[in-house]
Amino acid sequence: MSLEVRAPMPGSIVDILVKVGDRVKEEDELIILEAMKMENPIFAPADGVVKEIKVKIKDVVEVDQVLLILE
Repeated sequence: MSLEVRAPMPGSIVDILVKVGDRVKEEDELIILEAMKMENPIFAPADGVVKEIKVKIKDVVEVDQVLLILE
């Protein structure tokens, strides 16, 4: 079953800490999102494997935009 990881707020992607195929545990940091001049880590909501990354560094994202997909 796939799980979408979404942006909790608008901002820009400053770092992607995983790559496709990486196995992650719940609460692992996946992406760093800069919003309001603060770096906000986006955490894995559950254990899984990174299936697809939908953003790249410097992308500007909107609230609730899909950032990556875990399987």
